[in-house]
Amino acid sequence: MKLFTYILRYDDGTAPNPFWGVCSLAIRKPALRLAAEVGDWVVGLGSAESPIGDISAHVVYAMKVTSKMTLMEYDQFCKTFLPKKKPDWRNHDYRMRMGDCIYNFVAGPDNPKMRTGVHTEENMEKDLSGLYALVSKQYYYFGDQPIKLPSNLYPITQTPQGQISAAHQEYFEDFVNWIEDLDITPNKALGEPQLKRQYSLEKELQAICSLRDLQEDE
Repeated sequence: MKLFTYILRYDDGTAPNPFWGVCSLAIRKPALRLAAEVGDWVVGLGSAESPIGDISAHVVYAMKVTSKMTLMEYDQFCKTFLPKKKPDWRNHDYRMRMGDCIYNFVAGPDNPKMRTGVHTEENMEKDLSGLYALVSKQYYYFGDQPIKLPSNLYPITQTPQGQISAAHQEYFEDFVNWIEDLDITPNKALGEPQLKRQYSLEKELQAICSLRDLQEDE
């Protein structure tokens, strides 16, 4: 089992998508979605330049990967069990608009179509290159209420901006023990996405997310 860490620069509620009792990572971070396996932990760490200030050495979210499925399988999973993960762009509920089940495989595995969501067709190649969706039924999402790491876990923050690290295996058990011992209820959003207040207009939201994610380094 591995511990994957990265600096979560843009916490908008889509990647990860922590709503409806299941945390999912189905767009962005294609290298991470390829590499992580069931049983691994993925940790999104705070950025020194986050919209809520310097939250380095803080955890924005942590998820144990309990399922890994192809994007086509994830589409069917959402249709059957979590239809609210499919983006509903006209909905006033922010969570519905930020659904990450963007790709519809009704026409088969070789012809995915995009649902209207935070990405445009320019993001399609990068999103689909990740091949898989990571799904968790054991997760902690703090959003704009990030939790500070204990000092013994500070080394896991040594992850270059925009990159993913699996180099902190010696801290795997300490991290899992720490987060599971917190007096916190898992499997629900304990805070709001950090960018929620900034994304108030539909056209602005899609344009910003699409362009920003194209420019972000892996």
